[in-house]
Amino acid sequence: KPIAGCIGCAACRNTGKCFQEDGVNEFVEKMKTADGLIVGSPVHYAAASGHVTAFLDRAFYSGSSAFQGKPAAAIVSCRRGGASAAFDQLNKYFSISNMPIVTSNYWNQVHGNTPEEVLRDEEGIQTMTVLADNMAWLLKCIEAGKQVGINIPEREAKIRTNFIR
Repeated sequence: KPIAGCIGCAACRNTGKCFQEDGVNEFVEKMKTADGLIVGSPVHYAAASGHVTAFLDRAFYSGSSAFQGKPAAAIVSCRRGGASAAFDQLNKYFSISNMPIVTSNYWNQVHGNTPEEVLRDEEGIQTMTVLADNMAWLLKCIEAGKQVGINIPEREAKIRTNFIR
């Protein structure tokens, strides 16, 4: 389904769900039981895809508690430039949501116009392999911690300060 952007109605503050019915609420429900998250996007004008950001804006705003403590990684794919800006943009969703960010041996990006070109990006493919290994390792560490009683830290209620008075 097409993904619409957030309209700022704040209805989800009361219900915990976005009023728009296009898959975002189903995703948030699945995140409640997911172990982690990997988000990928093509790079458009040195930014993540508008569809991806519309989806993430609504998912993270309406269902932020479903994401806390779960490892996350962003992956971007571009022809040539803008990857680091898009990568940074996606990682901000994770950092504001108390999610450990999984890294690799370089920024999580691949280059090419087609899947065949991406497969020739040897450094990019190695970056993805290291990222996958790091995600698997961190998920295993979290599970091992849970087995011995180490759980996600309790979080204080979020303090929101508006500087416009």
